[in-house]
Amino acid sequence: MTETLTGLTGAEVAERVADGRVNDVPDAPVRTFPQIVQANVLTPVNAIIGTLFVLILVAGYPADALFAGVVISNSVIGIAQEIQARRTLDALAVLSAPKARVRRDGATTEIGVSGVVTDEVLELSPGDQVVVDGEILSASGLEIDESLLTGESDPVEKAIGDQVMSGSFVSAGSSLYRATHIGAESYAAKLAEEARRFELAGSELRRGVNIIMRWLTFIIPPASILLLLRQLDTQDRWQDALQATVAAAVAMVPDGLVLLTSLSFITGVIALARRKALAKELASVELLARVDTLCLDKTGTITTGEISLSTVEAVGSTSEDEAAAVLGALGASDPSPNATLAAIIEHYDAPDGWELTRNLPFSSARKWAATEFGDRGTYYLGAPDILFDADDQTERAQAEAAANAGLRVLLVTRSDDGWHDQELGTSRTPVCLVLLEDTVRPDAPEIFAFFKEQGVQLKVISGDNPATVAEVARRAGIDGADAWVDARTIPDDQDSLADQLETTTVFGRVTPHQKRAMVHALQSRGRTVAMTGDGVNDVLALKDADMGIAMGAGSSSTRAVAQLVLLDNKFATLPRVLSEGRRVINNIERVANLFITKAAYAVLLTALVGIAGSPFPFLPRQLTLIGSFSIGVPGFFLALAPNESLVRPGFLDRVLRFSLPAGAVAGAVTYALYEWVRRLDGITLAEARTAATVTLLSIGLTILMLISRPLKPWKIGLAAAMAGLYAVVMAIPFGREYFELDLPTSEAWVGVSVAAVAGSIGVWITSHVFGPEATGRAS
Repeated sequence: MTETLTGLTGAEVAERVADGRVNDVPDAPVRTFPQIVQANVLTPVNAIIGTLFVLILVAGYPADALFAGVVISNSVIGIAQEIQARRTLDALAVLSAPKARVRRDGATTEIGVSGVVTDEVLELSPGDQVVVDGEILSASGLEIDESLLTGESDPVEKAIGDQVMSGSFVSAGSSLYRATHIGAESYAAKLAEEARRFELAGSELRRGVNIIMRWLTFIIPPASILLLLRQLDTQDRWQDALQATVAAAVAMVPDGLVLLTSLSFITGVIALARRKALAKELASVELLARVDTLCLDKTGTITTGEISLSTVEAVGSTSEDEAAAVLGALGASDPSPNATLAAIIEHYDAPDGWELTRNLPFSSARKWAATEFGDRGTYYLGAPDILFDADDQTERAQAEAAANAGLRVLLVTRSDDGWHDQELGTSRTPVCLVLLEDTVRPDAPEIFAFFKEQGVQLKVISGDNPATVAEVARRAGIDGADAWVDARTIPDDQDSLADQLETTTVFGRVTPHQKRAMVHALQSRGRTVAMTGDGVNDVLALKDADMGIAMGAGSSSTRAVAQLVLLDNKFATLPRVLSEGRRVINNIERVANLFITKAAYAVLLTALVGIAGSPFPFLPRQLTLIGSFSIGVPGFFLALAPNESLVRPGFLDRVLRFSLPAGAVAGAVTYALYEWVRRLDGITLAEARTAATVTLLSIGLTILMLISRPLKPWKIGLAAAMAGLYAVVMAIPFGREYFELDLPTSEAWVGVSVAAVAGSIGVWITSHVFGPEATGRAS
């Protein structure tokens, strides 16, 4: 056994590498370059636009093929952004990937997971992720959480000879185990490369856009066929009929919407990556934007995570030297000390003559550790309020005073009676109080003030003494910190727990299972919950939260289950992350209103022309002009604008309630104006189309102003610039000739003015009647 525990030799490792017996973890399903090109070129929108491009060439109007530039721009921008995103995520995933501590030639070495070979001897400590399947060789109080594999949340005790499965993690104790199943046969293959996964999942925006595209897929073909048949019946040349049909179809396709949605997610992920925040999937950006409740663990989030020993207070008849000897012995008894025990080890050396009989490592669930030293008895280290007996009133008051001052307090007690099946021994005598200090992050008050301004509720849920947690929360500037609750008194049923969470901000003595229950209770009330944590006791809550956020320096198990990893451990990154997410999502919704309004008025115009049999009011190139100045160019600027308002569910409903009525008004008013002008004496078809173009562009700019509210000088300037660019096109002879814009008579201009004003008032009214929420999003 001794030879086994020293691990493989260098020669044995080299032999296994040569034989291919290595943990060759398969790459996550990222797209190759050809697949990226295919995914961005061969899209439904590009297929429709490409087909229309061919038809307009067949009709003999190459000047109307300007809209085909969308295919090129969509493809080039999409390919470039996705490649950049993939490279960025690949680079960051290396920093976040789990590591393995292996024993080779008797020494411990940390290597990448892919470097593990068959029969490797690996070390496990609290918080470690089990990276390959294996057999236990030695164990000290080892408890494995297999909830990621089985759904069973209670830790499983493991002994020598038991099997451990990759994907589980260590909740308590330490161990050495031998790798038996590696590579693709190991469950770790699904987790080790998870940070490189590149996909959209669980996105309300994506679902909404897909629904809209499906509807238009059913609407566009029959509407276009109806128009084509009607135009063939009324037009002298089939080429003119086909030209009109292409114009209508181009307008009905929201060509930039799908691209904008994907690019916004990718841009958001890249922006997060530049701040050392690794989002494991594109939809993480949207989830971040929707968070309205942030649950915080105290250590590593509110505080820096650095624990230092403040002082040790001997109690009862214990002398300071005796207390020092006990602490030194406890520190030496655990082969994998946690941060608290490590702080003690820094100050107290192991004494001579203390023979370890057995030990039980610290567990977040029971909140104490125990060590037996032969005839010297059993010593417990843990939470004072759990280890104190009823008659330890003086010592209890002493501990409470320290906790109220914001110190982290641990109690050491002694008993002649050891523990039984993780049950405390009886007749415990207090030995000393261990007072530890947590350093509150200097920027914590500013960070939490930001979250309060953004409407995000904060919940501090910690396993520490509630008085200590409350004092730390108060120093960090969190409201409601004075009214703390001991989690041992909270109700078990979800409804009652949700009621408690509505009125309370700070909870102490929270077990890992209670943290998860609190997340579930908040979700039951419609909350979108983010959970931050860095320790093994946070894993269950991180896994079930809508957005799990782990620290890069935290345990490998937390990084494995979290959707966002703060690689630089800077909690101050979160406000910027939240702002980025909200900017992306709110602006997608804002610009989606423009594209769907365009599709709506195009469908209506197609139907009206198809029914009436009149010439189509626009040429394809004229609709390209309108779309560029009222949607495309301003949409680009709006997508980049700051926007930190709270994201709410109901994206599709809000967009449709604004866009359909606004599009109906724009289409109806424009068509009425077109038919009126067309019937004036001396008016040509080109002049009537010019009048319709000016009218629709004017109403489109009004819609742009409505969805841009609250208005700011730069937004007004943007709309004015678009109107000015159109005026330039009208003023230049080449522009008028290319777009076939002929200036109509003064009588027609009066009608255009009236129609533009009426249409603008109409869309303003509909936006307030049908979609009041769609146009009031702060930015």
